[in-house]
Amino acid sequence: MNLKDFWYPLPKELIAQHPLERRDQSRLLVLDREKQTMTHRVFRDIQEYLRKGDCLVINNTRVIPARLLGEKEGTGGKIEFVLLKRLENDVWEVILKPGRRAKPGSRFAFGDGRLMAEILRIADEGNRIVRFYYDGVFEEVLDQVGIMPLPPYITENLEDRERYQTVYSKVDGSAAAPTAGLHFTEELLELLKARGVEVAEVTLHVGLGTFRPVKVENILEHHMHKEFYSVSEKAAEMINRARESHNRVIAVGTTSVRVLETVADDRGMVSPGQGETDIFIYPGYKFKAVDALITNFHLPESTLMMLVCAFAGRDFIMRAYQEAIEQKYRFFSFGDAMFVY
Repeated sequence: MNLKDFWYPLPKELIAQHPLERRDQSRLLVLDREKQTMTHRVFRDIQEYLRKGDCLVINNTRVIPARLLGEKEGTGGKIEFVLLKRLENDVWEVILKPGRRAKPGSRFAFGDGRLMAEILRIADEGNRIVRFYYDGVFEEVLDQVGIMPLPPYITENLEDRERYQTVYSKVDGSAAAPTAGLHFTEELLELLKARGVEVAEVTLHVGLGTFRPVKVENILEHHMHKEFYSVSEKAAEMINRARESHNRVIAVGTTSVRVLETVADDRGMVSPGQGETDIFIYPGYKFKAVDALITNFHLPESTLMMLVCAFAGRDFIMRAYQEAIEQKYRFFSFGDAMFVY
């Protein structure tokens, strides 16, 4: 399976640079896999497609201000850190640039010294393992000196940082938002619950590997990044109840899909627990736990594009993306959505 099978041309002007004023007014392209049909709606209309007994699975991760701009102690050389993963207490794995300035033992200052970092060692792919030093509570210091790590294709400033969070975000730890969830409002979620839709919360901390391009021509040679996940007993019970009752499990976003398919057995029943997942889903994969998917429009040749193609069929998805381009849908993180069932 070749990388070019997942490429499509996208006019630059269709890359959404900012969120809409109202989250649930994004456009919604509805795909019926069985009938191979496409319907144009508004996201708030999702309520017409969800039924009593369905279980909507949302990712309650919260994006941290993971981008740090600072300087090297002693020389004043500029440096940029992006926090990837907390390994223990104040020890993190980070992406940085320029990397040549960050040898083990090097120290860096952020926010006029409110946050200091020392390089401990070099990790895979040139990332660094660092220890942070500060006074007070790390999360509070980070909130003062850190910057929201918007994807590189968003070049405009985001005035309200909460617009890069879902309304149900709770658990700090992501370097990127689970963007399919950005379309939900609290009002819409309450409306769905009132109609008998169960809402189960799982956690997957989204890493920047999400945005890394696949660099191998044969996608089977691609090495997936690991991401932390957690599924509570309550969430597992809700998901399994829907499965046992022959109701649908509907994943909000590819992150929820990755959690569900990681913890599901061959019957589609899920187990509570936590750990790290590096599951790679591409065409040919047999889904065990997901019956329908709410997702945004993804980058060409990305692992997210491959996952959606696995779920709905590559040819159907490519036709749908072409339709979305012709209809001038907004793409990527702040863009419009698809509902695939």
